[in-house]
Amino acid sequence: MFDRILDLLMPGDAPRAAMEVPVAVAALLVEAARMDDRFDPAERTAIRRLLGQRFDLDAAAIDRLIDAAERAVEGSSALYRFTRVVAERFDPAARISMIEMLWEVAYADGVLDPEEDALIRRIAGLIFVEDHERGAARRRVLARLGQGPGHEPEAGQRPGQGSKRGPWG
Repeated sequence: MFDRILDLLMPGDAPRAAMEVPVAVAALLVEAARMDDRFDPAERTAIRRLLGQRFDLDAAAIDRLIDAAERAVEGSSALYRFTRVVAERFDPAARISMIEMLWEVAYADGVLDPEEDALIRRIAGLIFVEDHERGAARRRVLARLGQGPGHEPEAGQRPGQGSKRGPWG
């Protein structure tokens, strides 16, 4: 399925490898958006912005890429095909940036669902991003969203709601 999608995006003699990375990145972002069984407009907007920034694409190319990613996610039962591309083609800093992108999508709708949190944890492991780097990436995203240290929402909370934990953490 992934190969057919690449063929649709890159007709003729265009190099398939040129679109393999963008489709893999977009597919992981779409999967993060869908983890809570919704792909709402805020998540779609975040994905559009992130893909445009990462790959310097115009609006039409972003739409085609997201459509291709949605088809790739629907036609695949495993993340490995997408995470393998990221793990092989991205250097460590770019892999951490990928995790930041996933956090931005997860928080785009205002709620970090437990399924989104688990997915990002799983993807981080598959692309060789250590737990402390994943946590630091999350804190950077929360800081960009206006959340300070100590105000990180738990899974299932909106940013700014505060912690459900007691005084002992």
